[in-house]
Amino acid sequence: MSSALSFTVTGSGSPVLILHGLFGSAVNWRRIADGLSGRWQIFCVDLPNHGDSPWTDDMAYPAQAEVLAEFISAEVPDSPIVIGHSMGGKVAMTLALQHRIPLGGLVLVDIAPTAYPHSHTPLVEAMKKLDLSAIQSRRDAETRLEQDIPEKALRQFLLQNLRSTSAGLSWRINLDVIHRQMEALTGFDIAPGHSDVPSLFIYGAQSDYVTPQAASAIVKRFPKARLLAVEEAGHWLHAQKPDALIEAFQKFADSLLT
Repeated sequence: MSSALSFTVTGSGSPVLILHGLFGSAVNWRRIADGLSGRWQIFCVDLPNHGDSPWTDDMAYPAQAEVLAEFISAEVPDSPIVIGHSMGGKVAMTLALQHRIPLGGLVLVDIAPTAYPHSHTPLVEAMKKLDLSAIQSRRDAETRLEQDIPEKALRQFLLQNLRSTSAGLSWRINLDVIHRQMEALTGFDIAPGHSDVPSLFIYGAQSDYVTPQAASAIVKRFPKARLLAVEEAGHWLHAQKPDALIEAFQKFADSLLT
């Protein structure tokens, strides 16, 4: 697996690494990166099989964490704070649990170190079903997806991964591998152990990803964890409540200095 991940850098100061979730990319976190870049140097990464990063046959969390460890060693100075949402949060947790890369802290956004019943397989199958050779634009693709994915905001989010090339439209995400490894992505098959990296688990109060049962798993794996609920937010709280996330990050990062 290549370690040549695509990334952008903004700002200056102590390093912060941002990892997007499934079907996402670094672009989705531009608002948060801009909000933090006045005090920190922000590295926004496209994880494997997403954005402009290489495609690979293995998306299990140990494999993704290995690529991320290589990336940090090559590109990121000092001990970064890692922000990870959903899948990206699980990559960050695996990195902390299985690697000796020094980390300043973890901010896990609406995710816990547990397996989830949520399956995104129908979304992948709907995207795979599109005949891109017969589609002229993203608007056409959205119309064709409407029956299988009725939620407009979700369709538009997924279609950010559709790009126009000289050969026509193509996906920026590796739908075949995501489809094949969905069980690994919704699971968390990581060997027992814990990490003493200071951690903030921030989650949407309207989301069902961080429950009382998940909280016990968090504390077991990350004894120095703090939990914070954001009201009127769901799983996409970085889009729904960006200012609340930025403020929570700032308070957490400042607390690490005392």
